[in-house]
Amino acid sequence: MGSTVLSLRIDGELLDRLRSHAAKRGMSVQDYVVRTLIREDFDERFKTAVDETERFYGEASAGAGPAPEPSPGDHVRPSAGIA
Repeated sequence: MGSTVLSLRIDGELLDRLRSHAAKRGMSVQDYVVRTLIREDFDERFKTAVDETERFYGEASAGAGPAPEPSPGDHVRPSAGIA
């Protein structure tokens, strides 16, 4: 797999926060941003897979009774380390 350049124009305050978060992890800003994007992409793909699985098995388990209600904190998405 090759690589491609992505150029971003971001606010100075955001860049300072990214530098701070990256430094805490001993990473460059570039590596920190790439890892954050990879994690976010994984989260989206995982959620899609879970949703599809629930739709697939939802019909088969319709007689099993109602599913338990999730607690309010069950669906909170992480901020991906960006304050």
